[in-house]
Amino acid sequence: MPAGLVFNIQRFSLHDGPGLRSTVFMKGCPLSCAWCHNPESQSPRQEFIRMMQHCMRCERCSEEELASAVVTGRTKEDVELCPTGALQTVGEMREPEELVKTLLSDRIFFDESGGGVTFSGGEPLMQAAFVIECLRLLRQEGVHTALDTSGFAKWQDLRDAAAHTSLVLFDLKLMDEARHKAATGVSNQLILQNLQALTTIHDNIWIRVPVIPEMNDDAANLDATAAFLQSLPGIRHVDLLPYHPTGEAKFARVGMDYALHGTVPPSATRLETLASHFRARGLTTNIGGHA
Repeated sequence: MPAGLVFNIQRFSLHDGPGLRSTVFMKGCPLSCAWCHNPESQSPRQEFIRMMQHCMRCERCSEEELASAVVTGRTKEDVELCPTGALQTVGEMREPEELVKTLLSDRIFFDESGGGVTFSGGEPLMQAAFVIECLRLLRQEGVHTALDTSGFAKWQDLRDAAAHTSLVLFDLKLMDEARHKAATGVSNQLILQNLQALTTIHDNIWIRVPVIPEMNDDAANLDATAAFLQSLPGIRHVDLLPYHPTGEAKFARVGMDYALHGTVPPSATRLETLASHFRARGLTTNIGGHA
């Protein structure tokens, strides 16, 4: 069974499914959303980031040295050499059994709160074999499992992961294919096909719609999204996730440009108006979390 490249484990999460959860963030994503909260997740490879506010520019970590460290596996040693702690590694290889053992150390919190473990990213199905094995082992232990996915994956991988998943958190961003490709870098046709197929085999799916001002919050997109969801079985509810510039500072750390400078998060009044598009179709709709 292959190891998986994990870049963070967030304990006591409240936004990635019911109860208190440990959310495992996997490295690698085929999408490049302009509002991404975890741009450090997009590359499928281990990489370094510099916390420039701590960097003393001692030149011990040239780009050539860092590239060599990734290739030779010296990443831990190079990070420890940084005298100010400004250099950090993004991504650590974990074995399924070892990761599950770590996650089970929080089982008391899962059991008492009705929580569990969520695999997110990035796109967790880019490392499908690893994630499926972890989900299988956790379900074997009676742990509630959730998969947070963009839906942009091979159907076979999504199907096999869903078989070991208590809950699927499925993102829907834009219904128009051209607009979706402009905003995320990929077509939405595979995503929509996968969601349609998923609803025939899984009965606990929560749809997550990021609300990004002037990008996908127009009536045409929301009405089209609501109409599509209304036609599908297995949809429990819709979560509207308001835009927040949480990831802006991270873009600079990984050498990427942030396209949404100055974008203002939607107000509570605006979000209630947007929710009405879904509620009018009979869809239970919640507001909360971050896109």
